[in-house]
Formats: sequence, C-alpha cells, structure tokens
Amino acid sequence: MNFEHISVLLDEVLEYCPENAESMIDCTLGGAGHSKALLQQVPGLYLHGVDRDEQALAAADKTLADFSGRYTLHHYSFAEGVRRLREQGVKVDYILADLGVSSHQIDQEDRGFSFRSDAPLDMRMNQQDDFSAADLVNETDEWELTRIIRVYGEETFAKRIARQIVKQRQEKPIETTWQLADCIRAAIPKKFQFGRLHPATKTFQALRIAVNHELEELDQLLENAIELLNFGGRLAIISFHSLEDRPVKKQFKKWADPCECSKNIPHCICGLKPKVKLLHSKIIKATPEEIERNPRSRSAKLRVIEKI
Repeated sequence: MNFEHISVLLDEVLEYCPENAESMIDCTLGGAGHSKALLQQVPGLYLHGVDRDEQALAAADKTLADFSGRYTLHHYSFAEGVRRLREQGVKVDYILADLGVSSHQIDQEDRGFSFRSDAPLDMRMNQQDDFSAADLVNETDEWELTRIIRVYGEETFAKRIARQIVKQRQEKPIETTWQLADCIRAAIPKKFQFGRLHPATKTFQALRIAVNHELEELDQLLENAIELLNFGGRLAIISFHSLEDRPVKKQFKKWADPCECSKNIPHCICGLKPKVKLLHSKIIKATPEEIERNPRSRSAKLRVIEKI
C-alpha cells in the first residue's frame, strides 16, 4: 500500500535535532518522513520508531530499508511506547511527536476519518482496537456525547448534535461517515452552515480524539518523555489545534519555570529548579512557502525544549 504523507515543518525538525545525537524516538512514526531525513542528516543516529498504525509501520519499514541496523519499530500508541522504553532504561537525545491524524489516514477512505466520501464510521488509528466511532455514536448516552463534542470539538451546537444523533440512531444505527455528516448538518441551524468549515468538521475531530484517547495519550507522553532524555537532549512536539497545544505549552512552561514562590518574595525559597530551557521565544509555524506546498501545514505549531 502506498503511504503518502508530507512531513510538516521538516526543516525545523532537522534544525533542532542535537548535532551529535546518538539515539532518538519518533513517537508518531507514520510514513517515516521526518525519521528518514534525520537518519540521513545525523551519521550514527539510532531510531526507535513508534506507531499504533500497522499500515504505517509497514510503510515505514520500506522507507527506512537503506538504514538497516539503525532502527527498531514498535507497534504501540506513543504513550505506551515511551512508557515501555522508559521501563527498559532507554535514554535518547531527541524525541519527536507529530500529533493528530496523518494525511494518509485521512485520505484512506475505508478508515472513516473524513466525510469527503461515504465509508464505514471507524476512525481507529490502531485497527486492533475494539471500539470504533460507530460504537461511540450508537452506544454513548446523550449527556456524554454532548460533553465529548463540546470539549474535544469545541462545538457550539454540541447539545443539539448529540440530541440529533440519539434521535437518528433510534430509527437506524449510524454506521457510515455520510450518515453521521447528514445527521450533524440536520442539527445545526442553516444560517451557521455556510462558514469556512464544513458543519461536521468539529464533531468528527471530537469523535476521533475520543476514540483514540488522544489527549490522555498526550498527557502520558509528557509524563514520561522528560525522563527518557539525556541531559542536553531535546523534545520537539508538533500540534495542530489548541487542545493539543495548550497542555504542551503549559507543561513546557512548568518544566522551564517551576518556582512556586509568591511574586512578592524577592528570592526563590521553594527550591524547585528548572528541568528544561525553551529553545525559542515564539511558537514555530510553517513558512508561507511550505503552506503553499502543503496546505495542511497551515495549522502546525512546533515547540522545542532542551533538558538541562
């Protein structure tokens, strides 16, 4: 299977890799675009490639064939991957996480991530997982559906959409992407259906995040990543929406400035020391040239820290 995915912020990811890095973890390997470029750039670099998608791992193995002996692939979610590597005592110089869904997963119609074509309502990044988006919309009560759509989709009409889903599934199970998209459209007042985004965009995002436990995964990644880094090692995280970026920004700031003393106290007395330093003053975004080549990079945000 052809696994097409254009790596976002590739030049910036290469720039922030420590010059003499000996080992790294790509927490979201995908088609291995970032990792291949890093292995080419840094002689002797060893890669631990983690992905929950078996199709991605198979594609990555082909992409990295010229680097035999310099990588190991791990079929886990990124939270499980970093936890297991930490338990094994692995230490690395660079950790990369490119969050969210890949272009390949969106474009592969039978995975059900998009409403551009009619497909089974799936959305599982790991096809071995039991619980799909269809299970979620057909089995979850109205209150919890409302919460998921409001919190993970930041959708104004979450309650109306959840109510419409419950009403429709009582007549017939919602099993395809177009069934769900039509259901969402029916719930949203017509005057709000003609903006830049398709009416179903936010709800599809919310369901995908819930099905794959994406924000819980991110919390666990942040909990373990710092312990995997050697001193001078760097953690680079690419996010695509505020739900991902906010916890990353908050945790990076906490590591860089952990002092809990009152601002009225002239000197720190809490004894908490910084674990990292921030490597940039402003968030790193795609250049206009990259956005023109790859429109999906428009919303990408990169944050990088160095362990001290």
